[in-house]
Amino acid sequence: MMHRRTRGFGPCRQIGRAICRTIAASLVALAMAVAPSQHASAQDAHFGYSLAAPENTLTIWGSTDIAAFGPAISTFVDRNPGVAVTYVDINTNELYEKTAGACAENRPASDLVISSAVDLQVSLANDGCASAHASDLTGQLPSWANWRNEVFGFTFEPVVIVYNRAGTPFDGMTISRFDLIDLLRTDEATYSGKVATYDIEDSGVGYLFAFMDSQQATTFGRLVESFGRNKVVATCCAEEILDGVAEGRYLVAYNMLGSYAIARARWDDRIGVLFPTDYTLVLARAALIPKQAENRALAGRFIDFLLSDKGRGVLEDTDLIARPHNDLPSGEGLDLPGDSLLRPIALTPVLLVGLDQEKRRLFLDIWKSSIAPVKDAP
Repeated sequence: MMHRRTRGFGPCRQIGRAICRTIAASLVALAMAVAPSQHASAQDAHFGYSLAAPENTLTIWGSTDIAAFGPAISTFVDRNPGVAVTYVDINTNELYEKTAGACAENRPASDLVISSAVDLQVSLANDGCASAHASDLTGQLPSWANWRNEVFGFTFEPVVIVYNRAGTPFDGMTISRFDLIDLLRTDEATYSGKVATYDIEDSGVGYLFAFMDSQQATTFGRLVESFGRNKVVATCCAEEILDGVAEGRYLVAYNMLGSYAIARARWDDRIGVLFPTDYTLVLARAALIPKQAENRALAGRFIDFLLSDKGRGVLEDTDLIARPHNDLPSGEGLDLPGDSLLRPIALTPVLLVGLDQEKRRLFLDIWKSSIAPVKDAP
């Protein structure tokens, strides 16, 4: 059964959704204005000096929202005068395809690839598409966050359940996957069409979380069946799903990246965040230097910055590294689960199992037999 506790997210002092979005938009606009380029697209952000020499310009392809990752890049540039950074925001599947394509054709692309789909990062390294980088800081990473000095996990992001606070009974409760299944089974009238998750066919990180669930949880089959009965919306993009939960179009969102959800809940008191109490997956977003990178040394310097005390502090401030939040506007804190409940997704070849073409096809067939993706979410 579900148990009550002091809730992690109570009524925060809301600064206003419009204001928060304006801040994020201003960050990107400022970055674009610092180093404009005639080749820039709406998904590109530029930091530093437009006249920086090519060897001092770092190109990063990444799937992390610029509003969350921009402060880390800005701090790195501030600490490295004369260095410029171009950040291109690409979804995880396309990011993998572009990097793998450049590797296969032996041509340079980006200097650094950062992705939440860490299984695809390990796959790139396994295919010989990564350059090694070793330093005192990479040597201090736990073994699960460093694969052969080629793939480095630098964040600590719990995978969470997000809920609409006005439309659900979850405030002050803890919940396991068993509880979620029971709730959906007994109250289909309320939750049918009101539960959202990633479309795992289009989202690399969504596929990763679902496959890890299938390996970890005895509840997985029942969970997928319950999702099917309740017409779960399988759709794109964390921001879109969080908007839907906040607005009440969805009441529950499953397997959401805690970094984005926690950051949103800090200013938007329409949503709450829960850590599943049977286990909580933890993602370490992964950085990889492509084999054909032109500025490997600068890419390595950036990785070391992310792993440094200063870099980790910036990542904590933007919730890319989870920590107990005792500074929420409401005065309440966020209690992370104990270590026994945290299941970090280790950067090892085990991740490649889910990428085997036949296993992936069978897994997607099982998923899609119960859950039809919704390309145009309500």
